[in-house]
Parts: sequence; C-alpha cells; structure tokens
Amino acid sequence: MRLSDFSYPLPPGRIAQHPLPERDASRLLLLDRETGAIGHRSFRELPPLLRPGDLLVLNDTRVLPARLEAATPRGGRVEILLLEEEAAAAWWAWMKPGRRARVGAAFSLPGGFTARVRERGPEGRILLELAGSLPVRELLQRHGRMPLPPYIRRPADPKDRERYQTVYAREEGAIAAPTAGLHFTEGILEAVHARGVAVAFLTLHVGIGTFKPVRVEEVTRHRMDPERFRIPEGTARAVKEARARGGRVVAVGTTTVRALESAADEGAALRAGEGQATLFITPGYRFRVVDGLLTNFHLPGTTLLMLVSAFAGREHILAAYREAAAGGYRFYSYGDAMVIL
Repeated sequence: MRLSDFSYPLPPGRIAQHPLPERDASRLLLLDRETGAIGHRSFRELPPLLRPGDLLVLNDTRVLPARLEAATPRGGRVEILLLEEEAAAAWWAWMKPGRRARVGAAFSLPGGFTARVRERGPEGRILLELAGSLPVRELLQRHGRMPLPPYIRRPADPKDRERYQTVYAREEGAIAAPTAGLHFTEGILEAVHARGVAVAFLTLHVGIGTFKPVRVEEVTRHRMDPERFRIPEGTARAVKEARARGGRVVAVGTTTVRALESAADEGAALRAGEGQATLFITPGYRFRVVDGLLTNFHLPGTTLLMLVSAFAGREHILAAYREAAAGGYRFYSYGDAMVIL
C-alpha cells in the first residue's frame, strides 16, 4: 500500500469552518459495507437505520481547552498546546514558535502561572514544568482555548467550548474531539434507546497521534503514537450480550474502533480494563468486534482514512468521498457524517 493510494481531491470550500446551528441537522451518507451502495439521509434519520438488538458504542472522552497564550521575559508571545500530563505539574507540550523552546527557558502564563522547559523530546515535543496557585486543569478551564484542528482557519471562540465537545463527554483528557459523536443530541440518544438499541461507553483520550502525518510512502512503515483507553466491565458485557442476541456492534468514531479492536483477544472477546492503543488499522485488517461504523469524512493520506478504508474497502470509500464532495457535503471535524453498515 502506498500513501498515494489514499488521496482524493477536495475543494477548500468543502471544509467546514463552523458547526451547524443544530448538532443533528448534519447530513448522513449511508454506505453499504459489502456492495458500496450509497444513500443520502439526514443525521436525524440514524435511529431507524439501526436494528433492535444492536449495540451503539461511544467514546465519552472530554476535550481539554489545552491551548494557552504565554509571554517571554522580553515581552514576546508564544502559543503552548498541552498534549499529555506526565505528572501533577509536568506536561508534554508543543510550542509555537518552536525555536523559543530551549531547555531552561521560562514563560509567563495567565493566572500568575509560569512554565519552564525541562527537556526536549521527539518530534518537537517539550516537557514543561508548570507552577502556580491553582491546579493545571483549573488554569485551562479559566484561560485555555479549545484546540481546534489546523484546517479550521479561525481562532477558537466561546461557542467552541460547547460545540467541540460531545453531549455525553465525561472523562477529561483529550486534545481533540471524537468528532463522529458531535452530531448526537439527547433526543437522538433517546430515539436510539426507543428503537431497542443498547448504548455503551468507553474512553479513549484522543492524542496528537490522531493527527500525526504519515511521512512514508510505504504505509506499513508508519507507527502510531499510543493513546490511553479504558473499557468498562459493563461495556465488555454489553458487547458479549449483543453478540449473543445477534445484534451488531456499531462504533461511533474511529477512536472507538481503535479502542475496541485493541482490547479484543484472538477469539474476538473484549477485555475490560485499561490499555494503550497503538493499533494501526489498514486494508487487510480483520475486524474482531466492530460490525458498523459511524464516522466523519477524513483528510487524505491519514491513518483515519486508512482505517475506514480497511472497514469498507478503499474503492468504496473513495467513491463515497467523491460523491459526497460533488454533492456538497461538509468535511472534517465540524462537517457531515457517514454511517457504514
């Protein structure tokens, strides 16, 4: 497999820059996993597409407002994106511009906090020591901005605090939203329950590895960054019960797929507990747990596009993307959705 195999043309105007006024007003492309047949719906028509006895699995991670503005001792400005907590007051981060991130350099943050570079890591990461009178997470809640993806070419605004978060987000720790879940409302979830579909949750904290570019032409040489996940006992039991009654396991988002497939043993039984997802799913992968997938439209040449291509076939996916682009679908995080069944 070559990186160029996962490319497609997309007019820049198709990249959604803002969420729709209503979460569930997005469009929904229906793709038959076996035949590649395409249908067009609205997201509000999702519940009837599911069968009584199916299980819908969602990722309840919550996005941290992890982007901060900081000042140098001479009054210059830098931007810091906290990536992952190493210890109570030490976080791995990215800084822009990176040339200022010298070991020992100190920066002033809002709320009287200071940040000092303790060490430099791979791929531009730095380890920051943070000092202040508040817990770091409270600093973020008061002064941080939501870390919108770079293809959203505007600053985050107060509305993104709500809209770049699923309505069921509970477990704080992600730096990106599991965007397939952004379309759900409480009303849609109630309609899913009324349909006789079970709902279960897991947690995978979306990290920077989700956006890590594939820099090698031979795809299999790429390595995924680990992302932390937790499968509750109740979710493992719900998957087993769905299987026993002949229901489908429908994952909401590629992050949910990676957690479920990472936690499955050779016999396709799902293990509860915590782990690190390093699984790189490409065409040819044999899915052990997931039977259906709800997802957004993904960037060319990304591991996310490769995962959905593994699930439904590269030719089917690229044909669906071409039709979606021609039909005016909105792409990426704040865009429309696709369900593969």
